[in-house]
Amino acid sequence: MSEVRNYDVIVSPVITEKASLAAEANQVVFNVSRDASKPEIKRAVEGLFGVKVVAVNTVLRKGKVKRFRGHLGKQSDVKKAFVTLAEGQSIDVTTGL
Repeated sequence: MSEVRNYDVIVSPVITEKASLAAEANQVVFNVSRDASKPEIKRAVEGLFGVKVVAVNTVLRKGKVKRFRGHLGKQSDVKKAFVTLAEGQSIDVTTGL
């Protein structure tokens, strides 16, 4: 897989309270492309960050209907990947790529 495709697979890191709790279990959370498969996500994380990935779990969050200034709008669907790293490995997502 090319280096450019790696950047297309990993959209952004997720920095939330739940992601911080997952970091204690040696996991990192990323927003990923909707069409990305688990093996592609694993190759992209290993290629971009130089770490060993043990497992990849994905979640597809359906977009919610929200009201903004009295008008209805719909948030986009988001695919998240919970990436479990090998023991002793870590990624600092606050620094960026």
